[in-house]
Amino acid sequence: MAHHDHEPFRLHTPDFEPLNKQWDRRNFLLKTALGLGALATGTLLSTRSGSTPASATPSADFQQAVLNALPHFAPKAKRVVYLFMSGGPSQLETFDYKPKLQTMLGQDLPDSVRKGQRLTGMSANQSALPIAPSLYKFNQHGKNQTWVSELLPHTAQVVDDLCIVKSVFSEAINHDPALTFFQTGNQLPGRPSIGSWISYGLGTDNQNLPTFIVLVSKDAPRDQPLYARLWGNGFLPSEHQGVQFRSGKDPVLFLNNPEGYDGQDRKEMLEYLKQLNQMQNEAYGDPEVNARIAQYEMAYRMQTSVPEVMDISKESDEVFELYGPTSRDPGTYAANCILARKLLEKDVKFVQLYHQGWDHHGGLPNGMKAQCQTIDQPTAAFITDLKRRGLLEDTLVIWGGEFGRTVYSQGILTADNYGRDHHPRCFTMWMAGAGVKAGISYGETDDFSYNIVKDPVHVHDFHATLMYLLGIDHEQLVYKFQGRRFRLTDVHGQVVKGILA
Repeated sequence: MAHHDHEPFRLHTPDFEPLNKQWDRRNFLLKTALGLGALATGTLLSTRSGSTPASATPSADFQQAVLNALPHFAPKAKRVVYLFMSGGPSQLETFDYKPKLQTMLGQDLPDSVRKGQRLTGMSANQSALPIAPSLYKFNQHGKNQTWVSELLPHTAQVVDDLCIVKSVFSEAINHDPALTFFQTGNQLPGRPSIGSWISYGLGTDNQNLPTFIVLVSKDAPRDQPLYARLWGNGFLPSEHQGVQFRSGKDPVLFLNNPEGYDGQDRKEMLEYLKQLNQMQNEAYGDPEVNARIAQYEMAYRMQTSVPEVMDISKESDEVFELYGPTSRDPGTYAANCILARKLLEKDVKFVQLYHQGWDHHGGLPNGMKAQCQTIDQPTAAFITDLKRRGLLEDTLVIWGGEFGRTVYSQGILTADNYGRDHHPRCFTMWMAGAGVKAGISYGETDDFSYNIVKDPVHVHDFHATLMYLLGIDHEQLVYKFQGRRFRLTDVHGQVVKGILA
């Protein structure tokens, strides 16, 4: 219900009486007059840092000094799109061509290759580890004759725009810790995600949309679960958490006004709520109060901005044809690629698109074929679309999963069917766009795609390089929490200079 009195707002309950006494007309005018200058300064600072300065405590002073130093150098990328293939796509059926395996069907993986490395519980008890060559052919494409699987014909057409990294590795061998490691830099839950670190460090370029937006494909097998903590803010202020946009009537949950509740009522309610939160902040000095105020105000602005950006129906027929037959259906991978492009055009800084269904312990040939048919054309179209709109030159695009797959078959191997277990020791990702070399392959694996023989890239190195391209020294973007200084790369990570343009 709207409040139309001209008296200072009060809550007449015993718990609020001490605050009410501090909020008489004289104090109200004094505090709001002095607060206007602080509010103006805070607005200028928050545009760059993504957060209003906290109370003047030693910890807050330290955090503000960290933010004031950003960016540390001229960024190559203004924004990031991370196409995360959840479940672990097989490098052996996509980009890591191993022709010698064709003569080794069914042979046991040599001990000299395995080197006693850890196996998952799903294949550790197998009496043999039979080698399973890919059933799919590879062909060379582009100026550098890059090998690409026949499962990815559209991606092959844009291979000159890709920087394919074949030597990524991780310690995590199971899905949840591996996913968590890639998203937060630590295998244990609770740390801030990549997008949250970027939001905290660099702030926003669009005050009407979140800095960090998450999309999840609806047309993917739900083989491994996704958790909201994968795009959570951890110990960073909560306005930096990822916001999931969904297909359907309510793209953002609880964003729309309740039935019978108009915009003016909501605006007045938020004004009163802001006053209460400011009073609480003055009384207790909890920086999370300011985060809540920022979230409420963002939600109000999003009521106008979200419906417009979520509407892909106005895209041209040529765009839908470019992205493929499922692109007209909101929530599909193809439609989400179009939506990601629209978000980039609105200067959203970090977009993460999750596509599940890559966990092929059995039936891999058919499973990989179906997955590649879903993502191949839209992914290539996304690169093409960004490039022709002039967005690729300052946008970093990333594609990959949490680990790769084994060269040996998990379970029974036949001439036309096999499965592959988790393999964190080497797998393939690719990047494209701002600041990375185009049309190259970086790193090498052995003849079995089991061990790295040249230019290893650890997950921490990947994170350090991503931040470098955004103008951030990964060792300098730190956050003090419970007496310790944390960063995305923990105490590790080297920028992979060999892939930088």
